[in-house]
Amino acid sequence: MSDLRELYQEVILDHSKRPRNFRQPADSNRLAVGHNPLCGDKLNLFLKVEGGRVADAAFQGSGCAISTASASLMTEMVKGLSEADARTLFDRFHAVVAGEGVAGEELERLNAFAGVREFPVRVKCATLAWHTLIAALNGGRRLVKTE
Repeated sequence: MSDLRELYQEVILDHSKRPRNFRQPADSNRLAVGHNPLCGDKLNLFLKVEGGRVADAAFQGSGCAISTASASLMTEMVKGLSEADARTLFDRFHAVVAGEGVAGEELERLNAFAGVREFPVRVKCATLAWHTLIAALNGGRRLVKTE
């Protein structure tokens, strides 16, 4: 079990130190802004949605390692998904961090965040990007807060 925990910590550290999709794409057509006042995390989430699919996802901002890693992993995972599948992915991630289950083998990387359920304040860090995703899918242009 400790080997698995170390692997998950490595995933979070890797994504926080070298976030994927950390940029502002010129052709995004959805934007939502997220803020976690308890930790100070702030992010702008940019989506390009075409034909009901997430063609591109990127973010910019600043935050703790968990928040940054979560946004990085989320942007990787939603690319190419339909809007409905992206919402389902949100539900599965939320269940993982809330302690209501595991992501399953096909979404194993999400389990890296299962440990945050032991720290309720950190759940808000991990879910900020995901709640911001839902806001962007809903049309964006609004502030999401995790208070």
